[in-house]
Amino acid sequence: MELLRQTGYLLKKEILLEWRSKYAFNGVLLYIVSTVFVCYIAFNLTPGFEKSQGYAVVWNVLFWIIILFASVNAIAKSFLQENRSRLLYYYTIASPQAIILSKTIYNTLLMSLLSVLALVVYMLFFNNTVGDGWWYFLVVLAGSITFSTVFTMVSAIAAKAGNNGTLMAILSFPVIIPVIMLLVKISKSAMDGVERSLTYGNFAVLGAINVIVIAISLILFPFLWRD
Repeated sequence: MELLRQTGYLLKKEILLEWRSKYAFNGVLLYIVSTVFVCYIAFNLTPGFEKSQGYAVVWNVLFWIIILFASVNAIAKSFLQENRSRLLYYYTIASPQAIILSKTIYNTLLMSLLSVLALVVYMLFFNNTVGDGWWYFLVVLAGSITFSTVFTMVSAIAAKAGNNGTLMAILSFPVIIPVIMLLVKISKSAMDGVERSLTYGNFAVLGAINVIVIAISLILFPFLWRD
């Protein structure tokens, strides 16, 4: 119960800080809208591309690329914005598990909101070729949750290693590549209107990845915290 109480207080602190500054939200939202608009202009420079067979594949892959880089921009600063004095203060009032859990939950909420907004903006600019819209929406939420858990853990490690952005890219690469492949596969099935039951196995794999990453975060972060 003490862990839940500390996590709740820290999560409230994260939300209040973001509500006052809106730095991460506005920055990533601007990135999403500007990227989608640039892609829209590029597509319009190729007449007839929207009617081609490869349009649906490009539509799907391009969306996940935008979400991936938006996740990196939003979550990479999770621990970078915390100065040393504030971290020392957290050390005296909260457990390391509460710290990493609050960061993970906050990043999950932030990325879920941003992903939904990105999907809305994306569908406004580009022709909607999704056959099963609700299933695609659930895939987007699942993808944003997975990105949040993975990048939160990796950003914590990178921050303790001297805020090395290269290290974050190297550590996240082995996990993100299979996640991207799964998300593209499931979302393409949703676009084609494939029976939902055929993608349950891939959803289970995504859930397993989230459970493993969160478990590893809870085990490893206390050791990073002591450094």
